[in-house]
Amino acid sequence: MSEKKEYLRKPEWLKIKLNTNENYTGLKEMMKEKKLHTVCEEAKCPNIHECWAVRRTATFMILGDICTRACRFCAVKTGLPTELDWQEPERVADSVVSMNLKHVVITAVARDDLKDGGAAVFAETVRAIRKKNPFTGIEVLPSDMGGIEENLRTLMDAKPDILNHNIETVERLTPRVRARAKYDRSLEFLRRAKEMYPEIPTKSSLMIGLGETKEEIIATMDDLRANHVDIMTIGQYLQPTVKHLKVQKYYHPDEFKELKKIALSKGFSHCEAGPLVRSSYHADEQVNEAKKNQQLSEHAKEA
Repeated sequence: MSEKKEYLRKPEWLKIKLNTNENYTGLKEMMKEKKLHTVCEEAKCPNIHECWAVRRTATFMILGDICTRACRFCAVKTGLPTELDWQEPERVADSVVSMNLKHVVITAVARDDLKDGGAAVFAETVRAIRKKNPFTGIEVLPSDMGGIEENLRTLMDAKPDILNHNIETVERLTPRVRARAKYDRSLEFLRRAKEMYPEIPTKSSLMIGLGETKEEIIATMDDLRANHVDIMTIGQYLQPTVKHLKVQKYYHPDEFKELKKIALSKGFSHCEAGPLVRSSYHADEQVNEAKKNQQLSEHAKEA
């Protein structure tokens, strides 16, 4: 007789208010019309209604909607991707103009089938957005691109305003949670990005609730800071389907407040932490706050 699976019940603070006003439906129609994908939809982000309906922001997912990796926390489809769409950068740039975005996040599925990991399309998308909407802040959120320095260089030479690469989980849980990804390789990726362009802020995200300890969370903070990461986000892991990893713990908002305080004490210029926080949630505010804190810190040193 098979053992019945037990699931933790979601606490009150994780209940989400849905909003499907004209902004939401209009963005949904535009994405479909331009054959674009968003991580908001593909990864079942809990903040999609707030971002689309209220803030009118979105995170574009380029390089198709089929990922070559099968991470056990992620709802994005896995399989053999189709060929590259070199018209995609222009369509994304046109959408950014139409939405009049002040800040845009460009992420992608992992494309291990490509020698450059999709770096060329990433770079072309940054350049297309910069050309058509020069005052929009551009944040990129790539995979580790196989850990190949040349691929990262291709992307960084396009000079995004911020480089975001997610560590996702603590070192001990990485083999179980992240397919093909390596904890040390992600740290190296972030360090190299900072070495290439020291003026470009780097950022990483940690999801908790997978069985990690508080000590491991703090150790991850230390590892990120040791590799010169500027901004950190911490959010609650939510199981997207019954086939994915189960939630081991729902952290209380007060615990997130404590983790944010610890992160800031470690030297991060900004930390966003909360049950529904995701890597690109309020990304524009994160960058502005980080710049402000960094300037204050520099002034303090000069004084």
